[in-house]
Amino acid sequence: MTQDLGILAYGAYIPRLRLQRKAIAAANTWFNPGLRGQAKGERAIANWDEDPITMSVEAARDCLAGGDRDAISSIVMASTTHPFDDRQNAGVVANALNLRSSIRSQDAGGSLRAGTSALAALLASPPADGPVLLVAADKRKTRAASSQEMQYGDGAAAVLVGRGKPVAKLLGAHSETVDFVHQFRMSDREHDYAWEERWIRDEGFLKIVPKAASAALARAGAQAAGVTHLCMPSTLGRVGGAVARKLGVPEGAVRDTLAGVCGDTGAAHPLLMLAAALEGAKPGDLILLLAFGEGCDALVFEVTPAVAQLAPRQGVKGSLERRSEDSNYMRFLAFNGIVELERGMRAEVDKGTPLTVLYRNRDMVQGLVGGKCRACGTVQFPRGRYCAEPTCNALDSQDDHRFADSTAKVMSYTADVLTYSPDPPAYYGMIQFDEGGRLLADFTDVDAGGVDVGTPMRMTFRIKDVDSARGFVRYFWKATPILNA
Repeated sequence: MTQDLGILAYGAYIPRLRLQRKAIAAANTWFNPGLRGQAKGERAIANWDEDPITMSVEAARDCLAGGDRDAISSIVMASTTHPFDDRQNAGVVANALNLRSSIRSQDAGGSLRAGTSALAALLASPPADGPVLLVAADKRKTRAASSQEMQYGDGAAAVLVGRGKPVAKLLGAHSETVDFVHQFRMSDREHDYAWEERWIRDEGFLKIVPKAASAALARAGAQAAGVTHLCMPSTLGRVGGAVARKLGVPEGAVRDTLAGVCGDTGAAHPLLMLAAALEGAKPGDLILLLAFGEGCDALVFEVTPAVAQLAPRQGVKGSLERRSEDSNYMRFLAFNGIVELERGMRAEVDKGTPLTVLYRNRDMVQGLVGGKCRACGTVQFPRGRYCAEPTCNALDSQDDHRFADSTAKVMSYTADVLTYSPDPPAYYGMIQFDEGGRLLADFTDVDAGGVDVGTPMRMTFRIKDVDSARGFVRYFWKATPILNA
């Protein structure tokens, strides 16, 4: 029997820090008074140790909750802000997820449609040897006092695509490729340059998007009036409703763009809105997913009964609830390299990375893989030739054991104000994994007074440090408090 093609699972990740837009306006209205009109709500901002790779890992972990990672045949990472130009970013994500090495991997970029274009391509020609993990993430730099600083946000989303029992079945898709330049960023620039909003709305969204959406609905054999969820990212106010009216989609079907609670997350945002729609969707609902940028991707999905059987996940709702309000605008500028801080002598160390050592220990460093003794069952990190249990001490008895998804508790900790940290104080300490094994780990996403002996912790993939002299980023796993545990 032919299996349905579509989305088998989904996940999302939005950083917990939420910069208040009124803080941006308070700092910049002396220069740009028009920012007062945008000073509502908040935008998600990545911590100093987060980037599109780390956010992709978190979204993928959410997507794969309870799933079989060994069945994955390919991984694709979509972004307009890949950390590496000449190192495959998807490969770093795959290693962190401890996926098998015999998979295909690919980076997709160059457009805000990178995520949906990759999704459309995978659905058009699905691999026969297993599902594909598609992750999308962006962390876009903005100029101080710009509208983009208000509108953008950081985040990631992931979908597992393939045949089987999808939570959302593909009915039809269509793409329009039109070199309509509404914004651009050259390879030697850090910031997007945007054109006039009315032109983008009238000539772009209202002419290109309806054409693509109508064609996709026709291929799906569906009527616009039957659309339950219209997912279309846009930083322009009310453009979603205008597109819906032009198509004949009910006004109530237009999904919230999440502008007020996290901002536009670039190439990740269409998939983030899709994940948000699936969280509350019912079997039989019709989802029209649209992504605009040098044309338009339009995909029509029907929600299936399998959505009710999907394992619990954090998703968009959980990510939004896991928030920490932030009004420190200068810290945001420092995290993104917009202002140059005097970091002091303690920051003046050579952080060269021995790439041979990194390669030989890649599973331990990037996958947090330790060992489990076949003789006595003791787990330990790092893995060694001898079992750490004194009464066992077996030689060469350890199998790989992944600690990344293990929970732990704090045994001891310190908040160090002398050690250099981009966000002082530096929190670190000894954690005891609930299943056994200990690790001296850096802590991250810790509020003042937010950690103590016994605090439940989970592991999260983050930037360990940056070799600014050579332009290399080292990643490792850190411990973060489990909120509401």
